[in-house]
Amino acid sequence: MTLQTIAMLIGAGLIGGIANAMAGGATLITFPAMMAAGLPPIVANASNALAVVFGNVMGAWTERHKLPAFDKAMSLAVAAALLGGALGAILLLSTPEGLFELIVPALIGSATLVFAFSKSIQLNVAKRWTSSSEGLRTALVLPAAAYGGYFGAGLGVVLMALLCATTTWELRTANAVKNILSVTANAAAIVIFVAQGVISWPETLVMMAAAIVGGYLGGRALGIVSSTTVKKAIIVVGAAMTLIYAWRYWF
Repeated sequence: MTLQTIAMLIGAGLIGGIANAMAGGATLITFPAMMAAGLPPIVANASNALAVVFGNVMGAWTERHKLPAFDKAMSLAVAAALLGGALGAILLLSTPEGLFELIVPALIGSATLVFAFSKSIQLNVAKRWTSSSEGLRTALVLPAAAYGGYFGAGLGVVLMALLCATTTWELRTANAVKNILSVTANAAAIVIFVAQGVISWPETLVMMAAAIVGGYLGGRALGIVSSTTVKKAIIVVGAAMTLIYAWRYWF
């Protein structure tokens, strides 16, 4: 890696870590940075998953006291997240590189839209589709986690929407469970990525270290910078990356 590439990865990791701590959406910044570092899209995606996972782990640890009892329903949801994450990773590694390149702009664009309208999505889903069915919740976690294992950006929004729709939990409890399910899905995918040798370690370790520092700084900045401002900036970046990669791969 050149010094320029290292500096870019550190910058993206710092900004992504801060973003995750304050508003989420780090992948919209860190995944394009991995690609800009010269990694093929699938390797960049797998490496990015590992580089930012500790932000999710920190979020899960912080909210652990809000978790509900680890009963049968929770066990099923975690098992569904584990299976879904693994299936998503297997699907990613089965996708031809050329095909994945073609869908990268759509993935980034869709994730940006989900992130931009996250509050509306969660509220509308919760209002229109309320059920306490444990079976329904488990059934929905599986495809959501599979998406997380495949790409990951926006997974937190999807999980929050389905948890708000299928439980009567307060918001912080749903958020705590979302963090656990997200970490589980990502961990399952990462194990497969590591086992299959698709992680590019130099870039991953540089970004990972920066993302951990960024997560700490983001937590400290919560009272200084508005999370709304951070969210708007991430949406702008996501939209720009969508246009850039659409031009690169579609035209």
